[in-house]
Amino acid sequence: MSDPQSCRWWVVTDLDGTLMDNQYDWSPAAAVLRSLQRAGVPVIPCTSKTAEEVERFRTAAQLRDPYIVENGGAIHGETATGQPWEEALGPGWSALKPRLQELSEQLAEPLQALDELTEAEGERLLGLSGALLQQAQRRRCSVPFVPPPLAIQPRLDALAAAQELAVVRGNRMCHLLGGGVSKGNALAALKQRLGKPDVKVLALGDSPNDLPLLEVADLAVVVPGVDGPHPQLSAGVQSGRFELARAAHAEGWAEAVVRLLPLGGTIFA
Repeated sequence: MSDPQSCRWWVVTDLDGTLMDNQYDWSPAAAVLRSLQRAGVPVIPCTSKTAEEVERFRTAAQLRDPYIVENGGAIHGETATGQPWEEALGPGWSALKPRLQELSEQLAEPLQALDELTEAEGERLLGLSGALLQQAQRRRCSVPFVPPPLAIQPRLDALAAAQELAVVRGNRMCHLLGGGVSKGNALAALKQRLGKPDVKVLALGDSPNDLPLLEVADLAVVVPGVDGPHPQLSAGVQSGRFELARAAHAEGWAEAVVRLLPLGGTIFA
C-alpha cells in the first residue's frame, strides 16, 4: 500500500467515464496504475459509485489507498494495521430518499430513483444487471435518479437548494445529496483526516459532478469521451484552468498522468 501521508502528490480520479469507459473497462490504464503504486503515489478514487463498487475495483486494480464515494458523501480508508474506517460527510440515504419524493411531487414530475430500477432498466440505462446492479443500488449517502427533462432541471435545482439539498449530474444519472456535499469538500475532509492539508493533487474527471474536485486541484485534467469533453467542462479547458487529456477514457487518463504528474519521468521511465 502506498502511504498517502508521506507522498507529495495524490492522483485523485473519477471512475465512470474517466478511468473507465462506458463498458467499465480501465485496462488501457493498468500499467500506469501499477507504476504509480510501485512509486508510492496514492491513487484515490473519487466517484459517484458506492463503497461496494469501489472495493471491487480496488481489488481488481490492487489498490489499497483511501477513496471517496457517492459524489463526496463519505470517505473511506484503512488504518496502519489494515482496519477499514469510514466517515460520513452528509445525510444518509434514509433521510434523502423521502426528499426525492417530495421534490417529485413539487415538480409534478416522476423522479425515478436508482434503487427502483428494474433489471431491464438497469441494463438499458447503466449497462448493469444482477449483483453489479444491486451493488450500485445499495446507497448509503446519496440518491441517484433518472434525469428529468432538461426544461425542468433549473426548477429542480432551485427547489433542492431551498431545502439545503443539492442535485449534481453525472453522465447517466442525477444525484441528490446534502447541500454541503461535493467531491471537492470530500477531498478537503480526506486531507484533514490524514493530516495532509498541503499535499498536491492531480485530479481527473469528465462530467459536471467532477467540477468541485477539478476546481480545488493543483493540476486538473478533463478526460474526454469519444465525442470530446463535456460541454460544461469546456470553459475550464479553454481558459487554461484545466488540462485536456489527448484521448478518451482510460487511454487519455494514462496519457495525462504520464505527461503531467510532476516527477513523472522518474516514475514511468
